[in-house]
Amino acid sequence: MGISDAARWVERRMRRAGVRRKAKANWVPKVIGFTGYGSSLKARVIGRVLLEDRAESAPANSLQRGYRQFLTTPVPEMPVTVTLGARTVETRANEEGYVEVLIENHGLEPGWHEALVDVPLGPAPARAPVQIISDDVTHGVICDIDDTIMVTNLPRAALAAWNSWVLRAKNRRPVAGMSEFLGAIRSPQEPVFYLSTGAWNTYETLREFMERNNFPRGPMLLTDWGPTQTALFRSGVEHKRVQLRNLLIDFPHISWTLVGDNGQHDPMIYSDLVFEHPNRVTMVAVRELTPQEHIFAHGTARILEQPGDYRGVLSIFGANGFELLAQLGPSPRGESSSTQHETQPYKKR
Repeated sequence: MGISDAARWVERRMRRAGVRRKAKANWVPKVIGFTGYGSSLKARVIGRVLLEDRAESAPANSLQRGYRQFLTTPVPEMPVTVTLGARTVETRANEEGYVEVLIENHGLEPGWHEALVDVPLGPAPARAPVQIISDDVTHGVICDIDDTIMVTNLPRAALAAWNSWVLRAKNRRPVAGMSEFLGAIRSPQEPVFYLSTGAWNTYETLREFMERNNFPRGPMLLTDWGPTQTALFRSGVEHKRVQLRNLLIDFPHISWTLVGDNGQHDPMIYSDLVFEHPNRVTMVAVRELTPQEHIFAHGTARILEQPGDYRGVLSIFGANGFELLAQLGPSPRGESSSTQHETQPYKKR
């Protein structure tokens, strides 16, 4: 038995012991609905089944410290009923309590809708928001979260732990100008997906952060930090690669603007995507961290990775959203002015 196998065995035993203990204390299953997305043909509904104390059912809020988000007990293999539009699907949560179902022929118009996710013996069904994207949309945005729109100083472990586990949600700071940048490079009907290696446990905190700081509403694609069959922790790079490819498959008519930062692996990941699918990327925008932020992120002031090779796709770089926006000229939804990194005119679709 390998180390990852042992870790998964311990995690599974602890999880199931926690479920039995809390069930005896009269805790009940409750679903947390995450943001899903889809097209006119099919939609993904995402959520998680957790145990909740009947006596303490008040929702978490932005005054709570971050560690409260991780003190949860997922319920494995719980039967779940999901209803979206004209369809109802029966499924089960996985070993970590997560639910992700693909619902076809839902019959919904483009826009935001709510799926109902229900479990036996639980309270009222949870409502999971789902964005249905029109088949006429030909452009969208995929945006990283940590150090791109929110100051988190990842991946340095001590600071990451402080920001995620101790800092109160309402004290997290946005990167200057990024909400304005995301609003300017897309029209209202065009989607923005937030792609992060952060844990699903932080979903509610991130949702409140984005709403409070006027970021465009959009589905979040987060992950789980637990062990896998081959490693003690899931690969953040692989998570991003998989989600990017899923979006290209789910929306074959959309080309994407990719927004990230140079503190982790975004330039490499985005370069690879451009190499594999050059006709599916409209622009790459990279937030450049300061030397101090690089020290916080990986212990050295120098950039660990070279700027990506985007092979003719427009790429822009700046310390914040205002600098990125300035490179697109006064009319970012029309043709941009030339920039030092520009290789072709940027024109909104």
